Amino acid sequence: MAGLRTLDVSRLRGRAVTRDPDEPSRASTPLELFFDLTFVVAVARASAALHHELAGGHTATGVWGFVGVFFAVWWAWMNASWFASAHDADDVPYRLLMLLQMAGVLIVASGVTEALEHDDWLGVTIGYSVMRVGLAISWLRVARDEPSGRTRALRYAAGISVLQVLWFARLALPDDLQLAGFLALVVAELAVPVWAERAAGAPVFHPGHIEERYGLFTIIVLGESVLSAATGFQVALDAGGLTAGLFAVGVGGLVLAFTSWWLYFDHPGHMRPRRDQSFRWGYAHVVIFASLAAMGAGLQVATEAVTGHGDVRIAALAVAVPVAGYLLGLALVMMVTGTPPTDERVYSKFGGAAAVLVIGALAPVAATVAGSAAVMVVLATWMVLTAGGPRPIPEVAVMSFFFTPGATTEEDGRVSYGGGP
Repeated sequence: MAGLRTLDVSRLRGRAVTRDPDEPSRASTPLELFFDLTFVVAVARASAALHHELAGGHTATGVWGFVGVFFAVWWAWMNASWFASAHDADDVPYRLLMLLQMAGVLIVASGVTEALEHDDWLGVTIGYSVMRVGLAISWLRVARDEPSGRTRALRYAAGISVLQVLWFARLALPDDLQLAGFLALVVAELAVPVWAERAAGAPVFHPGHIEERYGLFTIIVLGESVLSAATGFQVALDAGGLTAGLFAVGVGGLVLAFTSWWLYFDHPGHMRPRRDQSFRWGYAHVVIFASLAAMGAGLQVATEAVTGHGDVRIAALAVAVPVAGYLLGLALVMMVTGTPPTDERVYSKFGGAAAVLVIGALAPVAATVAGSAAVMVVLATWMVLTAGGPRPIPEVAVMSFFFTPGATTEEDGRVSYGGGP
């Protein structure tokens, strides 16, 4: 009939692509930012469950459960981000497969309570598999449409698929083999990208894009720490009013979050990975991410302890251990990418971590939070005084604040807006 438009279904089919690793002005897309929001939910649930277990005195089960859940969340996010860096086609099939992975994240989040409180990992395993199946299908698209990378893509798809079967098989193991089964499967998961990328000769990714993606995930877990601390502070304030101890925990928690941001985004030596460092750089970041997420739970436990609820020593260590872990994570990323332990940027973090642990082992809760914050302030101040000269505005900081996909920074620190995908 006249006047009716002809429907174009070409976008429904789509095809996989391999992005140029030297593409200018490459930034996170609006879909990637939306994708990250589902991980905010998952990280929040993991942090809340850890807080609940620590507050109840179930330290071992809480830490073990948190590690298991956080690995699922981090590994799925990491794999999706590195895939997007190399193969974001932004067509309809790609978007729908991202939606499938987002659904998996939310299923994981819904299963966190059962996993940590009742040791029932079925829900988390189902959600994790949904995420991974979406990624495996994406790799099969690459194998179909990009002949030059077919072997690499098929290795990814095969490795991911086989491991999902094994994750479900692990649920049938007796209790005394659960930990061993988990660790074996974690090693296997970490090995799949190493094996697959050997078929490509060198990892395929955009360094600037990956740097930004990791920076945004750091902001996610930092934000969760702030939210957890604020929630705990408000509950304690409503219950007993403002006290000196509660004030110290509130201010100290804010300073911890801010100095954690400062040390990550303004410290040279660990931001942008080279291709020969990509695996070491990417994997070592899990210590940073997990520590920041656990810090939020620890601060919430600390606010309860200063009002007379919970074990004081557990609460102090619940803050000190994540803060020390964060510092050690920064040092680890620097060392695995070539910075020697004798470098002042590394050994200062080792010294800071040791000081925080001593404070947590000996001091009351409020003094532990304040003392840990003071150590972080000293490290940030030392970095400022020894860095030498003004630093350009970090690209990731501009993007994450304004959520502008095309924003980049020039060498002189000026912001420009280029064509993002």
